[in-house]
Amino acid sequence: MKTRYPKEFLFSLISLLAATIVVQTIWASWVRPNARAVIAVQTEAMAKDPNYVSERSMYVVMKDWEQESCVILMIWALSMIGFKNGTTRRERELLERDPVRVPEGMRILPEDTREYVRQLESLPAEQQESLIVRAAKAALARFGATRNVQDVSDAGHSVCQAEAERLDSELSMIRYIAWAIPAIGFIGTVRGIGDALASAHKAVTGDISGVTEGLGVAFNSTLVALLLSLLLMFLLHNLQLGQERLVLAVETYLDNRLLRNLQVR
Repeated sequence: MKTRYPKEFLFSLISLLAATIVVQTIWASWVRPNARAVIAVQTEAMAKDPNYVSERSMYVVMKDWEQESCVILMIWALSMIGFKNGTTRRERELLERDPVRVPEGMRILPEDTREYVRQLESLPAEQQESLIVRAAKAALARFGATRNVQDVSDAGHSVCQAEAERLDSELSMIRYIAWAIPAIGFIGTVRGIGDALASAHKAVTGDISGVTEGLGVAFNSTLVALLLSLLLMFLLHNLQLGQERLVLAVETYLDNRLLRNLQVR
C-alpha cells in the first residue's frame, strides 16, 4: 500500500496535464479555426439569402472554452477510471489464480500458517498490495496467533470492509468531476444569456446576430456538458459496481477456500 497512492497520484497529475495540452492544441489549431470559417460562410449566406437556414456544425457547438474545459475534465476522469479498472482487473485475475493454493481436502493447522504466509510473501511486490493477499495474510496471521476461527473471519472481513471504504473514498475526485462538468455547462449558459441580453438593444434595429450568438453559447455549452455528464456517471457507476464485486468475491474466497479448511487440533 505504500506505493499505490504516489503512483496513482502521479498518474492523475500527468493525465490532467496531457489532457490539457492535447485538447488545447486541438481547439486552438483545428476546432476554433474551423468554427470561425463555418460562421463566416453562414453569415455570408444569410446576407445573400434572408431565407437561408444554417445547419448545426460540431465545430461551432464545441468552440467555446466551457466545452473545452468539459472535454479536458472528461478525459481526465476517463484516465482515472481506466487506471482503477485496470487495478480491479488485475486483482480479479490474481484471485482466480488462487494465491493461497490450499489443496482440496487439506486442513490448515495453526502451525501451518507461517508456511502459507511465506508463500504469499513470495509473490511480486505489486501483488502484495492486492486485497486478496492482504486479507489472506491477516486471516492466517490471526489464526496462528489466536487459534480461533471466528477471529480469523473477523480479521479477513475487516480488511475487506476497510478496502471497500477506501475504494469508495478514492472515487471522490471522479464524483467531483461528474458534478463540475454540468456546473461548467451552466456557467456557459449564464454567460451566453448575459451576452444575448447585452446585445438585445441591437435587435431593435434588426441586427439579431449578437442575440443568436449568445443564445448559441448558452445552449451549446449546456448540451455538451449534460451529454458528457451522462456518459461519465454511467462509467463511474460501472467502476463502482466492479469494485464492489471484487470485495464480495474476496470475502467469498476467504469463506470457501480458506476458513473452511482451518482446523484446530
